[in-house]
Amino acid sequence: MSLNEREIAEYLLANPQFFEHHAELLASIKLMSPHGNRAVSLQERQMDMLRDKNKQIERRLAELLRYGHENDSIAARFTRWTSRVLAERDPHALPATVTRGLLEIFEVPQAALRLWDVAETYSMADFSRYVGEEVRIFANSLATPYCGANTGFEAAQWLVSANAEARAMTADGSDGAGSAATDGSTASIALVALRDPQREESANAFGLLVLGSHDPRRFHEGMGTDFLSQIGSLASAALSRLLAH
Repeated sequence: MSLNEREIAEYLLANPQFFEHHAELLASIKLMSPHGNRAVSLQERQMDMLRDKNKQIERRLAELLRYGHENDSIAARFTRWTSRVLAERDPHALPATVTRGLLEIFEVPQAALRLWDVAETYSMADFSRYVGEEVRIFANSLATPYCGANTGFEAAQWLVSANAEARAMTADGSDGAGSAATDGSTASIALVALRDPQREESANAFGLLVLGSHDPRRFHEGMGTDFLSQIGSLASAALSRLLAH
């Protein structure tokens, strides 16, 4: 009676001691090497498999270390940005401090924000320019930051005006900061809703933070948004003092 390959494999799995009783067979087993058209012993093939597995583990460890270093760098930048925002004493300058810090510390190419329902004192400020109802509705719907391609978002136009102001400041030599944001194109975008931390998380947004880049891969679907959420939470807490109560 002849056995097929499956039956042989099932037998060997059910009887792991088989090769202990027939160790001489191991030396005669020849397998094709994955690195060339030559036959190798079972032991050699096992060593090749172990080396490949070790290489995979080493690559994974290197990847984890890289992610760890990147997260440490982001955390350090977040601390610097937080310190700058908390140190801002002038409420009128606070929105610009938030966005300029993102440009300079996080090296985000483009950044802008708009607030609504602000106190009368700030109603004529640039950051409280009129915002359409569609933008407000969209901001209210954002439970988490949106990241992805710029498909013609109305809020992306805020970046255009912000970039124009940055170019003007750089041109007259009064301020070189923000020069990284002078590229007017926006291929990818991140949108972060701002909500009053003293209200429920489901409360309506009072503002929208917009980050943009000419690089379509800078903000992409599927990227982690934990730090963006933290940025939104801190910006919301700082900017909530501008609201009408």
